Amino acid sequence: MPRIAGVNIPDNKRIEIALTYVYGIGRTLSNKILAQAKIDPNIRAQKLTAEETNRLREIIEKGLRVEGELRRERMMNVKRLKDIGSYRGIRHAKGLPVRGQRTKTNTRTVRGNVRKTMGSGRRSAEKT
Repeated sequence: MPRIAGVNIPDNKRIEIALTYVYGIGRTLSNKILAQAKIDPNIRAQKLTAEETNRLREIIEKGLRVEGELRRERMMNVKRLKDIGSYRGIRHAKGLPVRGQRTKTNTRTVRGNVRKTMGSGRRSAEKT
């Protein structure tokens, strides 16, 4: 099981897909990394040589922000918005949609599946 950027990459998946298990790497970026490292995207992760694994590790760790560093950066961006009191920061703090979506309906996932009207609650199966 190759370990890249602190994440165990699954053995039985194609390397193109396996790289997406690293936070911050999607399919497009995965393909760009593999092209840069000159590795076939269809090869399974377990069939990578040690040299190929080291090339991947070097490209990812030196050139990209992934995992903890990326999470920390995102967290700091949200914290900055909250600290300056911007509209987006206030929405983040209240747990509401940030990007202008409507809130009269929808946004149940952001609000925690809150059902406020009388008829919209889930009824448990009544025993008769």
